[in-house]
Amino acid sequence: MTSHVRDSHHSDHPDTATTAGAKAHARAQHGRTADAMRHVPATSSPTTPDGVPAASLLWSETIAPGGYTTAVLTRGTRIRLTDLDGDACAHLLIHRADGPHERLNVADTVKVPWQAYLGTGHPLLSGFGRVLATVVADTSGRHDALAGTTTRDGNDARYGAGAPESASPAGRELLLLAALKNGLGPRDLPPSPSFFKGVRVNSDGAFEWQGSAGAGAYVDLLLHVDAIVSLANTAHPLDPRPEFTCSALRMHAWPAEGDLDLLMAGDLVGPLRPEHRQAAANTDADLIARGVL
Repeated sequence: MTSHVRDSHHSDHPDTATTAGAKAHARAQHGRTADAMRHVPATSSPTTPDGVPAASLLWSETIAPGGYTTAVLTRGTRIRLTDLDGDACAHLLIHRADGPHERLNVADTVKVPWQAYLGTGHPLLSGFGRVLATVVADTSGRHDALAGTTTRDGNDARYGAGAPESASPAGRELLLLAALKNGLGPRDLPPSPSFFKGVRVNSDGAFEWQGSAGAGAYVDLLLHVDAIVSLANTAHPLDPRPEFTCSALRMHAWPAEGDLDLLMAGDLVGPLRPEHRQAAANTDADLIARGVL
């Protein structure tokens, strides 16, 4: 699991100009805490979702504004994303860990359920007709599967900078860094949905910006496959504010294999629609063929 916090490590740091200085600086990081960091081990997290003991956490991290993270997580893992201060925007990619060519497909995620707006019970689908994850809780209701993430050219033009190390990093640049850490590259970056900044479509087809639901909102995702999960926490491309605006994103993950059974039985988010059940059946059939189930 890897996270990125802008300006946390510079090659020209005076204490790291020599090998000895770099070693001393690295050792000094052990045990340090910061407002934006990954907790290692996850069980040392100072925060946990309600009802989830710290001892069961697989991943605990706070992603800085303009930061990213990526992790490989197993089937049956439940991931909670929390908008701590009301201005986080979590741009998400999911790739199959056992075959990264299969990845989250926003077009099918919108088309197959006949629903453009993400929320509780929405399946996140691949282009193979299989469900990779399901949204199983949502207290925000402000999300977007239509506009994608920001680009370097767009942020250069709007904010004056879009590089990952800048004060206004583009989402695509951050997701590319996450991809590279998993042996992937630019061709592996499809359009991505985002959470915590709402967009709706007016009757004339124009996008309507809805902004945030406020501080403390959260979304839970339940993985149906072993997956590479990548997130960039950066401003939404349709945010009308002239200044780059983003706040911290908190992430927790824990094992919840039993939730998959509850989901399919209709006892977690209510009865699933036929297209959701078929996509889940397609996923399970593939896992059985691979000897996973």
